[in-house]
Amino acid sequence: MNSINLLLVDDEEQFLSTAKRLMEKRGVSTFVCTNGFDAIRILKERRIDVVLLDLKMPGINGVEVLRKIKQNHPDIEVILLTGHASVESAVEGLKLGAFDYLMKPSTIPDILDKVRDAYERKVAKEEKARKSKVENIIRHPMAVFDKEEE
Repeated sequence: MNSINLLLVDDEEQFLSTAKRLMEKRGVSTFVCTNGFDAIRILKERRIDVVLLDLKMPGINGVEVLRKIKQNHPDIEVILLTGHASVESAVEGLKLGAFDYLMKPSTIPDILDKVRDAYERKVAKEEKARKSKVENIIRHPMAVFDKEEE
């Protein structure tokens, strides 16, 4: 398995530093930020596979960040982090395309398992899309040449 590029988005800086250190010990390339605006910027600058996104943050909340991620980067898998009070928001997030959610506090092994599952789904979707393109080329080989001549 290739190295997973993970973006952690949470306004709790101690959680971010601990989670980053522990995820990187386990071979996950980890980027961190403390708000949704920075998350959106980082997603434009780096190749990210999975986002672990806190729902309750100042400024722009996690659901709004999720909407923007799915709008601009639909291939990125998003895992939501939520406290007991925001389970409704987590369910809304699932409807908007989040991979899953975790309740706070979560252990690093639980987070890592969920991140790996999300990454595997992302890779499977990419492979399916690649196979579909190849099958279309095989079925309609002249279409490839027609498009190149335009």
